[in-house]
Amino acid sequence: MTQELDLVNFESLTPGAIAEACQSAMDGCDAILARVVGITGPRTLANTLLPLEEATDLVAGASGQHAFMAYVSADEALRNAAREWDEKLDKYMVALSFREDLYEAIKAFSITEEARALTGEDARWLAFELRDYRRNGFDLPKEDRQRVRDLFDRLVELDVQFRKNIDDFEDGILVTREQVAMMPDAWVESLAKVEEGGETKYRVSLDYPEIQPFMANCPDGELRRQLFEKDQRKGGAVNVGILEDAIGVRNEIATMLGYDSWAAYRTETRMARTRETVTSFLRDLRGKVTLKAAEDLQQMNDLARTRGVADPINIWDWRYFHNELLKTKYAVDEFEVAKYFPLDAVLEGLFGVYQHILGVRFTEAPAAPRWHPDVLAYDISEASGGEPFARFYMDLFPRPNKYGHAAAFTLRRGRRLAGGSYQHPVSSIVANFTKPSPKQPSLLRHGEVDTFFHEFGHIMHQTLTRAERGRFSGTQTERDFVEAPSQMLEHWCWEPAVLSSFARHYETGAPLPPELLASLIAAKQLDSGIMALRQLFFATLDLAYHSPGFDGDSTATLEALHSITGFPYTPGTHFQSGFGHLFGYDAGYYGYLWSQVFGDDMYTRFEATSPMDTETGLHYRRTILERGGTVDGDQLVRDFLGREPNNEAFLRGLGLAL
Repeated sequence: MTQELDLVNFESLTPGAIAEACQSAMDGCDAILARVVGITGPRTLANTLLPLEEATDLVAGASGQHAFMAYVSADEALRNAAREWDEKLDKYMVALSFREDLYEAIKAFSITEEARALTGEDARWLAFELRDYRRNGFDLPKEDRQRVRDLFDRLVELDVQFRKNIDDFEDGILVTREQVAMMPDAWVESLAKVEEGGETKYRVSLDYPEIQPFMANCPDGELRRQLFEKDQRKGGAVNVGILEDAIGVRNEIATMLGYDSWAAYRTETRMARTRETVTSFLRDLRGKVTLKAAEDLQQMNDLARTRGVADPINIWDWRYFHNELLKTKYAVDEFEVAKYFPLDAVLEGLFGVYQHILGVRFTEAPAAPRWHPDVLAYDISEASGGEPFARFYMDLFPRPNKYGHAAAFTLRRGRRLAGGSYQHPVSSIVANFTKPSPKQPSLLRHGEVDTFFHEFGHIMHQTLTRAERGRFSGTQTERDFVEAPSQMLEHWCWEPAVLSSFARHYETGAPLPPELLASLIAAKQLDSGIMALRQLFFATLDLAYHSPGFDGDSTATLEALHSITGFPYTPGTHFQSGFGHLFGYDAGYYGYLWSQVFGDDMYTRFEATSPMDTETGLHYRRTILERGGTVDGDQLVRDFLGREPNNEAFLRGLGLAL
């Protein structure tokens, strides 16, 4: 069984091995597809669509195991090779989607009696294939189709370069020990040290384990401003140009295909269906949130005045005053709270929740091949026993040039194989939590615990899949639904019984004090209006870039919309250059808020019983996680809830009166 879960031997990878494996995957795919298009007899599911999945799964596997090294390898040569082949694999898949011989084969199958009799996943699969060809311009003249293909290839190139510039971007500020006196010794010692003028200084970088605590705790507004402005230029000015090129390319594709914008093109295949629906959703939510945000800002400004800071506060001040309100109004100090969330305790709690409610068991797999000594691997089996059926990795600590945020990556898709067995899915969570030091373990702030539960929810979505076809495996759902299952699972981070079951002081082992736990939960809605407006700004900016009326100047549009945040724009900055979601979530960032509505609503099932109710958890596993993208997202939610979804729980969670 272990061999069925093992992937490539990551430790022995070389740039040449990556090149050989990726080329072999494409060659293998070509060979299978040559047989498909060469068929002269009747078209069937078995000789047309099923071989197509076998062929493309070779490329998906190469991407998940070899191109993935671009995000996590500590070796620069390996990263560069992986990035190069990541682009080649993406372009190869774009080319496949424009092959006329494949289209003719699938179209020929689609008019057979067998095709018309298809049901369930296979009927959905065929419909999606035909839809995708239409969306790639197969209703256009041949020369126009070639132009569309060239434009999609160009997007792959721009995507790779944009992300590379973000991952490779390094900046920060130098501070003295006195200027970070408010920070824990272990945090300070984890910073890079620089000798300047005979004095040891400490470099606070833009990596979120450094910048976020600094912005929340540094009392020096000038230092906060300096670091904030550097962060708002992440990716560099060159990325502004790359983004604007990409927006232009996307718009050209959309208009050639008959859409009024890239936003219209992208939303067609999502839950929202139209960009007008998204615009209405964002406008309606902004109207509801604005009053709460105004109250939040007033509360911050009142506190700032008592500290001698003239109001209104600046955008680089809000995290600091948010944290000060946590400490003064709610007696919550994030570093004190973090002492009760050492990583081993959080893992224990995380695993306890997911294993209990989903009916699974996690077992460490020390012999699993891994790409770095820090990486952990676990096998998943049923709680009732039996052989492992999936595996996940955890790569949790920052390294130079590693992927800079938190995400879940599919390394191998789950799907039904030709012989009837099931291909065991493998995924990895990649995060950047503070690394343990000789003096203390990795301590997670509560916000990081929340992030951990969220991303691990994606891991469960990817590894518990029972979709028959790779096309619908795991998180292959509508992009504006994919966050909902994980957003639902964040709720356990706020349940007193759950937190108190695993939170313990890293030195004494003492449980989280009841009064601190109560204060932490009471503070959940602190500044919820400001935080919601921040997400609304990101979503509105993204949609504006990809809707009719955008004039090509991404910075001017950012400046015009920045007031949504409740703060003025900071001249000379270009946040969009480091906004990685503009590639991948382009015209889709609204999905975070959109899907949260469904995630919050789904949690009401647990509120009605118990957060640790296994029956509800297993129902969730069967109706949501296992089905992946085999059913539309709105139907998944209805099946789980047993009713039509609504936004009441979402609004209540923000502290808004219904």
